[in-house]
Amino acid sequence: MKKTFTNKRDFFKVGVSLLMVSMTYMMCRTPYTPGSDNYSKVGPALNLPEGADPEGPDWKGIDLAPKAPVLPLSPADEAKRFVLQPGYAMEPILTDPQIDQPAAISFDGNGRMFVLELRSYMLDADSKDELEPTSRISRWEDKNNDGVYETGTVFVDSLVFARFVLPYGKDAILTMESNADNVYKYTDTNGDGVSDKKELFTTKYGRSGNVEHQQGFMYWGMDNWLYSTYNAFRVRYDGSARENTGANGAQWGVTQDNDGKIWFQGGASGVPSYFQFPIHYGRFAVQDQLAEGFNVPWGSPVLISDMQGGMDQIRMPDGSLNSVTGGAGNDVFRGTRLPEELVGQYFYGEPVARIVRQINPVVTEGVTQLHNVFQDQKQEFIRSTDPLFRPVDMTTAPDGTMYITDMYHGIIQEGQWTPKGSYLRAKIEQYQLDKAVNMGRIWRLTYKGMDRDKTQPRMLDETAAQLVAHLDNPNGWWRDMAQQLIILKGDKSIVPTLEQMARTDKNLLARFHAMWTLEGLGALKPELVRELMKESNPRLQIQAIRASESLYKNGDHSFENDYKAFAKNTNTDIALQAIMTLNTLEVPNAEVAIKATVDANKAKGIQLIGNQILNPPTTGGNANAMAAFTASEQESMKRGAVIFNELCSECHGDNGKGTIVSPGVLMAPSFVGNPRVQGNHDYTLKVLLKGLTGSIEGKHYAGSVMVPMAENSDEWIADIVSYVRNNFDNSSSFITKEDVAEMRTKVASQSALYNYDELITTIPTVLLSNSNWNVTASHAQPTVIGGKATPSSAFNFEGWTTGVKQAPNMWFQVEMPTETTLVGIEFESPATRIRAAAPAMGAAGTTPATRPAVTTLETSPHKYIVQVSTDGKTWSQVAAGEGQRKTSISFNPVKAKFVKITQTGSSNDDSPWKMQGMKFYQAGKTEFAAN
Repeated sequence: MKKTFTNKRDFFKVGVSLLMVSMTYMMCRTPYTPGSDNYSKVGPALNLPEGADPEGPDWKGIDLAPKAPVLPLSPADEAKRFVLQPGYAMEPILTDPQIDQPAAISFDGNGRMFVLELRSYMLDADSKDELEPTSRISRWEDKNNDGVYETGTVFVDSLVFARFVLPYGKDAILTMESNADNVYKYTDTNGDGVSDKKELFTTKYGRSGNVEHQQGFMYWGMDNWLYSTYNAFRVRYDGSARENTGANGAQWGVTQDNDGKIWFQGGASGVPSYFQFPIHYGRFAVQDQLAEGFNVPWGSPVLISDMQGGMDQIRMPDGSLNSVTGGAGNDVFRGTRLPEELVGQYFYGEPVARIVRQINPVVTEGVTQLHNVFQDQKQEFIRSTDPLFRPVDMTTAPDGTMYITDMYHGIIQEGQWTPKGSYLRAKIEQYQLDKAVNMGRIWRLTYKGMDRDKTQPRMLDETAAQLVAHLDNPNGWWRDMAQQLIILKGDKSIVPTLEQMARTDKNLLARFHAMWTLEGLGALKPELVRELMKESNPRLQIQAIRASESLYKNGDHSFENDYKAFAKNTNTDIALQAIMTLNTLEVPNAEVAIKATVDANKAKGIQLIGNQILNPPTTGGNANAMAAFTASEQESMKRGAVIFNELCSECHGDNGKGTIVSPGVLMAPSFVGNPRVQGNHDYTLKVLLKGLTGSIEGKHYAGSVMVPMAENSDEWIADIVSYVRNNFDNSSSFITKEDVAEMRTKVASQSALYNYDELITTIPTVLLSNSNWNVTASHAQPTVIGGKATPSSAFNFEGWTTGVKQAPNMWFQVEMPTETTLVGIEFESPATRIRAAAPAMGAAGTTPATRPAVTTLETSPHKYIVQVSTDGKTWSQVAAGEGQRKTSISFNPVKAKFVKITQTGSSNDDSPWKMQGMKFYQAGKTEFAAN
């Protein structure tokens, strides 16, 4: 193969790589037989947790004997390891050493293939140097049209773990780096295949943290918006606008079908993420979206059992995965050179299981359910017995076939999931998987008797008028690229041609693209849209409704009646589209039209979606109305909800109950009514900052590792912790960014992930109050009718109050029988709503319908100090601050027999001081009820 190199170092590296590959192939012939001398010498010492008993319950029965290392195969030999359905074949079109750790591919208008090379990904089990600027985007061509991409250049070099590559017009791409916020456009201005111009495209697009928890796959949809994983927003194709969307819950993979619906691929869940409806209408909860048994993969025997979830995730004796745990890359096949029954089918890789799945979407009464095509046969579309096969991206190619990106790598889970002492780390070291790096292959999937399309695209050199013809191409890639290039050219001279195509073309898909191309050019006319709305084909009518939304947003509200009329349509799909459009555009009196549809149409989809629109579910099952929170707490909850839906829900479930991976097995613990979550905030903060591994109170979870989130800001962590602590039937104090900063300092020396049994001993526990505590106060009054006016009521939900306006030097004191080491105090001070006296009848300026104003009084201490004493005479101050509706006070461990809280602030309102549900915290372990 031929390659264009930019420097001598590249040439040297390829030479070394070839030498290493040659040596590897020789090593592959070395026999390793259990019991032989060379077998006993292979493999490093296994790194079990310190003090771990190999015969203990977490390790007993696991084969930890040294094994022969897993060695790479040549592409030709790897091809022999594929287990394919009859008639299919896999042929390599670009392989190592030309490319290094490919993670995704895409094609420009001339069919040149851009390869996202994550050269720093998991070069060892600790992910050392993962954020070094060594990744790149290369560009490859098949100049002699023999089906192999032989000529390459490095288009953009020295990137920090780049997130995606999107070809963007002539000789340009969009991409961004990890832990960054900006998307840049890189352009090759002199035609040498190397970008020499960098321009800002859009900002506020990224996030920081674990590289697997950052956005990826910027994708140009048929609707001319750019979509990505994680981000709950979309950006206009030129970066000029941004709109919020539902949370897509995806990790690595975005694609679209022939109707322009965006499909998102989940990561840790191992299954597709959101796919029911276009995500800009919001995320709707639909039960049973996956057919029974969908979570069970049927990979070929790989024997090495290197699954992060441990033995619970492994099918014995073949060592394959028994429940999906990782998804990557996706494609709704839209090509022409594979069997027709594959068109419209959804494909994605499960690289942990070493499989590519074929999914059949079945739509019933407007609701889609996904079926693994080969589930009944206990097979998959593509399988491999090569442990290094790692399918991470699927792509409909310009030649009409499907390309599969194979990272061909030893470790496929990032370093925070492979800590020392973990099961997966033991398996990595047992088989020396950390040595299988710096490789990668791109495969073409073919079918017997169907040759690839050898027409080489030259769209970058064509005029807008020439490009229009490609909107009629049966291959979806050609249509997508022609639409993009026409819009970027901005040539409106072809508008009449596009209008004619939208009206009369025999190819329904060409009509879709013609209409959306007009929309992208800003040339879509209301009269054309209404013509298409009146067509007999429901799919075309739906496209017209969607396209009209742009006109409505730009001020043409004449479509209101059209939407309301479509909501009454007997076709369920059309009616569904109409009610989603009515809701998203906030059309006046939309609720009336939607309710009428729900009452009249009993189709499952109408009932599910219509009722969720009319009665929006409280996010996460929150039992507390947002009105119970202060304005700043409400903002924190909103930010936390976005974080949860974008990131946490994949493992912990949309409803916080934990994602089910198989009967009785959850990906991660449930948050619902979780005593650990709503207990002392040290627990959640330590887990977020340093991570958690192992069983929790003896219960195993498929995820087995909660990775640290310390890379995120203090506010980010405070928001998500506060959200979880006040959602899912939990009610606890809010966390501030100052709390997070303080905890960062405290746990700075913790270098490894926490083990639960270790962690729980560090968490403050509640010191239970009892009748021999002497609780006194400067003022006391019942908080409920018939209640007792005793300060001790502060420790229950009856509560204590001063009963009068707060004033400086009001105090509340507790004397305990013995000295105790305390570390904190929590209590609640619920706000009180009072209504002003009603005006007398006939008073000037009033009417009988006038309602007096309502005032909310905050009953927390305006300001406070906390003092402690061992004898009731000598006092020391341990804390000071301002009260909140849920006040949490932390201080350094201190011995105390007496605790005194003094109100020191002043205010112009008449609010009393109230406290209920008070807790004193001491160091020690709390026995939580099993979840």
